Amino acid sequence: MLKSVKLKDKILEVPIIQGGMGVGISLSGLVGNVMRENCMGVLSFAHPGYSCKTFLKETSKDNFLAMKEEVDKARKISGGKGLLGVNVMVATTEYASYVKECVKLGVDAIISGAGLPLNLPELTKGSDVLIAPIISSGKALNLILRRWDQHHNKIPDFVVIEGSEAGGHLGFKKDDILNDTCESIDEILEDCLKLVVNYEEKYNQKIPIFVAGGIYTGKDIAKYVKQGASGVQMGTRFIATEECDAHEKYKDMFVKATKEDIVIVKSPAGFPGRAIRNKFTERLDKDGRIPVRYCVDCILPCNPKNTVYCITEALINAVKGDVDNGLIFSGTNAYRIDKITTVKELISELVSEANNELR
Repeated sequence: MLKSVKLKDKILEVPIIQGGMGVGISLSGLVGNVMRENCMGVLSFAHPGYSCKTFLKETSKDNFLAMKEEVDKARKISGGKGLLGVNVMVATTEYASYVKECVKLGVDAIISGAGLPLNLPELTKGSDVLIAPIISSGKALNLILRRWDQHHNKIPDFVVIEGSEAGGHLGFKKDDILNDTCESIDEILEDCLKLVVNYEEKYNQKIPIFVAGGIYTGKDIAKYVKQGASGVQMGTRFIATEECDAHEKYKDMFVKATKEDIVIVKSPAGFPGRAIRNKFTERLDKDGRIPVRYCVDCILPCNPKNTVYCITEALINAVKGDVDNGLIFSGTNAYRIDKITTVKELISELVSEANNELR
């Protein structure tokens, strides 16, 4: 049977984390309902204020106001159940401010990827918020463990391993992804389980490990739990739910997608990304670059003068329903989705399948 997971002083009753997906995919509608099922719902701090009328002129202000609203709404929808996390990308220009705002809002957990969150313990010092890095290799986890231990006297409260089959930004080289030569989740998990042992003993605290990327069924969950993972993080399957905050046309792209529609794209963030093929990706393939019309200075590596496209504009277009002119990030198994379900039905199905395997 699937077991609850102790995350420092908090309990995650059902060991499923809903991945934080931006822009506008995982807001309070999805997150609150995931929490209602005693899982961890994760808001994305990737422009939660995108729908505000003043967004282009007052981006930062709108994002902070929107995040507070989303946290409050998610808590209300959850009915006091589950845990509330926020995904904050290291590559964002306002990373430190976003993290500090999450602490102020009293969220349960901050999960950070798209770069190594080496100073996350300093930014959350004095709070009881759970902090977790997203890593794609044992090497990355080893660096974080050593840095946090030596400089902050701290270890991660949990870890998310994101494999090469995940959606959105990927922590692997494009050629390795295309040639299927990336290290597997199984191999990374084995490395990470060994790496945490000494730190768990030193701090007398368990470091639960969750795996992500290509996790689709309850059988997948059971497989990794048997291998030593505490649970899983899933994103793509939660998009095809009634409660997901994206436009219906966005969700329909997942229902209609074929295996051949799942492609690797460039990102202004400096990472390869996985998305659903559409007119936007085809135009990008043909022209090599889509000129930037405006810039809200959101990602550190991005220079509007030569970037391949504005990722903010592309993601906002898509989530609002302009699926021809937007970027639709997805996991490798998006083509397996054939219907829109509810969060409750999806989690019930996953837990039932996993428990049957674990019995």
